[in-house]
Amino acid sequence: MTHLDETGAARMVDVAGKAVTAREAVASGRITMSQEAAAAIRAGAVKKGDVLATARIAGIMAAKRTAELIPLCHPLPLTKVSVDLAPDETGVTVTATAATEAQTGVEMEALTAVSTALLTLYDMAKALDKGMTIGEIRLLSKKGGKLGDWVA
Repeated sequence: MTHLDETGAARMVDVAGKAVTAREAVASGRITMSQEAAAAIRAGAVKKGDVLATARIAGIMAAKRTAELIPLCHPLPLTKVSVDLAPDETGVTVTATAATEAQTGVEMEALTAVSTALLTLYDMAKALDKGMTIGEIRLLSKKGGKLGDWVA
C-alpha cells in the first residue's frame, strides 16, 4: 500500500477491499520536568486547574479528530479511547489505547492521543517549568488487521 498514485501524487489509500476487523493500538510518551513542577502536578496545585484530567480529556478528544490532523489518515469509528497518566518525581508518562472495528488500524489515533496529552501537560505547567521535555513517543503494540499483532 502506498500514499502515492501512479503519477506520484498524494492520495488516501483505498481500503475498500480490506476486511473489517477488531483493531487496537497502544502508544506511550513522556514529559520530563523539574521536581517542583512534577510535585505541583501530583498535588493538584497547578493554578490552571486539574492538569491530569485536562490532559486525559485532550488526548481522548484528539484521538477522535486524528483524520482532521494527519493528512491522508482515514476517519475511523472509534470504539474505545483511554488515556492513562502516570505522574512521578520527574514528569508524567502517558499511555493511550485506541480501538475500532474497521478496515484500517488505529495506530495514528493512539499516537495522536499521547502527543496531544503531552502537549496539554506542557501548556498547563509551562508557568512552573519552561524547560520541560517531551519525548519517547512510540507505538507499543497493535492488534488485528491483515499483518496481525505487533509488540515493540
